[in-house]
Amino acid sequence: MDLDALATARHDDWERLDALSRRRRPTGAEADELIERYQSAAADLSLVQATAGSTALGERLSLLLARARLRFTGAPENPIRQLAHFALVGLPAALYRIRWLTLAVAVATTVIAALYATWVLADPRVLATIGDEDELRSLAEEGFVAYYSENPAASFAGAVWTNNAWIAAQCVAFGITGVWVPWVIIQNAQNLGITAAVMFAYDEADTFFLYIAPHGLLELTCVFVAAAAGLRIFWAWVAPGPRTRGEAVAADARSLFAVAIGMVFFLFVAGLIEGFVTPAPWPWPVKIGIGALALGLLLFSMLVLGRRAARAGETGDLTAFDAGARRASAG
Repeated sequence: MDLDALATARHDDWERLDALSRRRRPTGAEADELIERYQSAAADLSLVQATAGSTALGERLSLLLARARLRFTGAPENPIRQLAHFALVGLPAALYRIRWLTLAVAVATTVIAALYATWVLADPRVLATIGDEDELRSLAEEGFVAYYSENPAASFAGAVWTNNAWIAAQCVAFGITGVWVPWVIIQNAQNLGITAAVMFAYDEADTFFLYIAPHGLLELTCVFVAAAAGLRIFWAWVAPGPRTRGEAVAADARSLFAVAIGMVFFLFVAGLIEGFVTPAPWPWPVKIGIGALALGLLLFSMLVLGRRAARAGETGDLTAFDAGARRASAG
């Protein structure tokens, strides 16, 4: 193929395509012409690449086509702007939708944990099945506190973060099953209740609450939020309303999986607090205050930013364009 001859023959067509691609407000006819000339130039580029491989002419055509394509596809949104929208609008809107369900999960966990603790403390035989006297006393008086400082703070914080983030992601991903989230709630409450019972049995209740509070305020709330998101996705499958079940689950899964991403960040903060703040030799009001401040940031995002985003019509879902075509439905 004679590339020079092709460039000469197509020069006016390519120049016209370049001029159309630079128009800020093309008319309807110009938009149609832009697409036609884009398709023609794309065929020329394909011919050049198939016969001559990588050439200067092919590179020039590629740049011309890329500029023209942006006129009818639009430029991608700035990643920093997308991140800011997610943090200040998308995630808060998704959190706000499940605020009451999060409270319900928190209450259920507290009640179940209290029932387990009462059951264990009420019957010495149940306590004895957990471990012998020496083991339980060692756990209450030494092991519980040592757990937070027996490993390097950075590795301990990383291990705690990855474990809790994995649990939160599972709650959202497997919430549609309807059984995974209740199982996680019961297991979490059981561990809390039994541990509390052992600490109470050996007069270490103050130690239990002091060491749980700094990181537990945020950590447990993140688990409650993730569990609520999973349950909400399950409910979208059970009661989809005027939408099909597939559409309902897809819409809620898209918006509420943002919760899983957000909880990864908040659980990272909780892991840092558990690794570096909880075992630190600081006054307890300072350590608990740090944990309360971290929880306050999550609640501010959920209740203040979330309410504002919800009033603006946000749900945390993708935009209509990014989410794809939708089937018309009644209602």
